[in-house]
Amino acid sequence: MTAFSQPEIDAVYRAIEQRRDMRHFRPDPVDPTVLRRLLGAAHRAPSVGFMQPWRFIRVTDPELREAIAGLVEEERRRTAEAMDGRKAEFLRLKVEGVREAGELLVAALADGRERFVFGRRTLPEMDLASVACAIQNLWLAARAEGLGMGWVSFFDPQALGGLLGLPEGGHPVAVLCLGHVEAFYEEPMLQQEGWAEREPLEELVYADSWGNPGGLPDSTTEIEQGNHK
Repeated sequence: MTAFSQPEIDAVYRAIEQRRDMRHFRPDPVDPTVLRRLLGAAHRAPSVGFMQPWRFIRVTDPELREAIAGLVEEERRRTAEAMDGRKAEFLRLKVEGVREAGELLVAALADGRERFVFGRRTLPEMDLASVACAIQNLWLAARAEGLGMGWVSFFDPQALGGLLGLPEGGHPVAVLCLGHVEAFYEEPMLQQEGWAEREPLEELVYADSWGNPGGLPDSTTEIEQGNHK
């Protein structure tokens, strides 16, 4: 494989930087060819032991979509009750676009994952990590295609699994709203709304042990002195 050109490299970082968890959508349909490309990008995600545990259910039935929206609203209300002092603030937030998005997908873990021991003997949750990688692939590809996506986690997994006819051992992970948007948020919406701020990278990268600062490299200094001091 050949190296990427500088414009190609820049485009990858731009998609990462400008990806947003979108909640506001136009109802315009998504081009089927584009949707196939996006799902293909998801399917090229890395997976532990090459187990490929992701399954995507495309919701095309309006009544099913409405039922999913009802589950999301139920859980949003329950979450608000658990917010204590931030209940009113939380209820003002728009947390999903289930009814508005051009496409609605549910990402789920496949059943029968227990037979995959490769990479999961001590970390069985790596199947979930693999599905998250597939979702991120889909998300970044959607951003590059000019489409917005939002990851909705407000639902009861058993209830959603029942609506979708998931087999025993199957598990819904995310409701994904996908579609056209008027504009992408200038910054993450929860930051824009004052809910939280992005943590400084310097405070999240440690050196050699937990909590030990200095893990983020200074490229100039490290090149001059060598990585090992």
